[in-house]
Amino acid sequence: MGGWMKVSGAFISFTLAVGLFLTALTRDGLDAWIDRTELPLILSDTSVEVRDRHGHLLRAYQVGDGIWRLKPGPVDATYLTMLKRYEDKRFETHTGVDPLAMLRAAGQALWNGRTVSGGSTLTMQVARLLEDGSTGRWSGKLRQIRVALALERRLNKEEILELYLTHAPFGGNLEGVRAASLAWFGKEPRRLTAAQGALLVALPQSPEARRPDRHPKAARAARDRVLERMQAQGVLPRAEVLAATAERLPKTQHAFPVLAPHLADRKRAQFPDRLRHDVTLDVAAQRRLERLVAQSAREAGRDMSAALVVAEAQTGEIIASVGSPEYAADRQGFIDMTQAIRSPGSTLKPLVYGLAFDQGLVHPETLIHDGPIQFGRYAPRNFDGQFRGDVRVREALQMSLNIPVVKLTNALGPARLMSGLHRAGTDPKLPAGKPGLAISLGGIGMSLQDLVQLYASLARGGQGITLRDELPSASIETGRVLSPVAAWHVGDILSGLAPPSGASAGVLAYKTGTSYGHRDAWAIGYDGHHVIGVWMGRADGTPVPGVFGGDLAAPVLFQAFGRLKPAFDPLPPPPAATLILGAAELPRPLQRFEARVSADSGNSPNLIFPPNGARLDTQGEALAIKLRGGQAPFVVLANGVPVARGMQSREFEIGNPGQGFSQLVVIDSTGRSDRAVIRID
Repeated sequence: MGGWMKVSGAFISFTLAVGLFLTALTRDGLDAWIDRTELPLILSDTSVEVRDRHGHLLRAYQVGDGIWRLKPGPVDATYLTMLKRYEDKRFETHTGVDPLAMLRAAGQALWNGRTVSGGSTLTMQVARLLEDGSTGRWSGKLRQIRVALALERRLNKEEILELYLTHAPFGGNLEGVRAASLAWFGKEPRRLTAAQGALLVALPQSPEARRPDRHPKAARAARDRVLERMQAQGVLPRAEVLAATAERLPKTQHAFPVLAPHLADRKRAQFPDRLRHDVTLDVAAQRRLERLVAQSAREAGRDMSAALVVAEAQTGEIIASVGSPEYAADRQGFIDMTQAIRSPGSTLKPLVYGLAFDQGLVHPETLIHDGPIQFGRYAPRNFDGQFRGDVRVREALQMSLNIPVVKLTNALGPARLMSGLHRAGTDPKLPAGKPGLAISLGGIGMSLQDLVQLYASLARGGQGITLRDELPSASIETGRVLSPVAAWHVGDILSGLAPPSGASAGVLAYKTGTSYGHRDAWAIGYDGHHVIGVWMGRADGTPVPGVFGGDLAAPVLFQAFGRLKPAFDPLPPPPAATLILGAAELPRPLQRFEARVSADSGNSPNLIFPPNGARLDTQGEALAIKLRGGQAPFVVLANGVPVARGMQSREFEIGNPGQGFSQLVVIDSTGRSDRAVIRID
């Protein structure tokens, strides 16, 4: 009896004291007292978030004190209704304090001999959460009232409710309804079941004592009380309440998503003041491809790592970026291998051939000799040490022979290959000094992302584009790397490579590569829409004896396309100007490639008119050609198609190539050449 009197008397006394205090303040200037209130810090730290192209959470970071506190975002409407009806019926109309609720709470305490419900409004609870203040002492309660009244004057109801949804405790280190929903249910709170919503209403009243993973009986009882009251108030029908009370409680917390962790870390370091980073990735594709990379690395053997980049060729947007098999110390998983500088092996060979096509040095059907050769002290060898004699250029690229590509690099000049890489927007790293012939075999440093960017230019008909991972984004084109005809020829050759066992043929233009010492295994490829690059090896750069890109990385490349989408997008058809002929039908200088004098030396042909970069208005008439140097007869190619053969004079006319950009290539009888890119209006 004494305890009952003590509890009831204390609560009634407090209620009366509050009423008298506010009455006194009314006489002495309640408005001035509220206006002088110093509010606690309202903008507390919230978790930094990285979201995908659809707004889905990829990764969140805890705030400094180890708390998960996320911005609420969209929240289930029924949950909000239950919250207000259970905690604060008159939330929309009171000014921070609800006298009727206080009187109701006092009456319940008087009738039951104990405190049954509190008289705090949601605004008063926000005041307590912001100040982390006491709920029991009179001074603490009076302070909450004052802060609540001030909050109502300075913020609207929506802002006050958002503060509650951000700061309410839900057990352990969870604050806010969004963190709670992700942890307890593994989903965003935009759509909750009645049982889930009721649990989230009940938890903040006693977050530790009602944790469903530790105190399931208390959690269930509290949840069901909320459901029963919602039925009594007509918020939920009886059938829904019965189904909700039968719903199981969560037994453990779900882990917060940690997808694309390396990219997320880069974004956070790049923009440290941002609370939200919106990136171009797709959460579903990212999750599937992370699993593929982890599985592939495990199957590859001990200490093996792997990385993968997926991009849309036309937009340059990165769809998935996997920096390692696991974001952990194991296999040096904290190192982002999409950005690491490694030797690209043979993956630069397609660029060499494309440049050679554009320079008029060869055609896919041109014969080129694969035999012993030496350039000064440098004597390249094929990976298997064998020589195959005369082969078609198409075959030389498909077999990834070293000697033919070094011959072409010598004819082009290594500087031209470096220029092509720069026009593609990549950032190649030379080990030391000037570029040499070995760069076409991997004697240069490149990142996986840069290689994917290079192959995106092939997929886009030779036009370079910058890969991007930031939203909002707009396509940023780099220079033209190859002509559309040369790019198509390269893709056509690469699509003829034999696929890995069990994979479809002819659906993917791809190239594999293995760096010196078997340190890096590569596979880069594209279809009609996407470009994917795969790297496998050891993150510390130690050799992996016996590993080849074709055996290790190529199967992962084809599997990645399979996990990205249900079917390959078709490769593009040849441009109208494409020359598709057999070797015997080609102009004589293109029938066989011979070791030729560099285009920069001797009496090479020089295209005087039109000059490179010229913009002409020909009115549809023939185009005049003027040459200097070189040895007749001359062949002229316009966009890869012969338009003049056997020309003995150094001044003549060719047919008008038509409006727009065109590439003219002049080849003399010794195979030396010059070119110009012009625009005809």
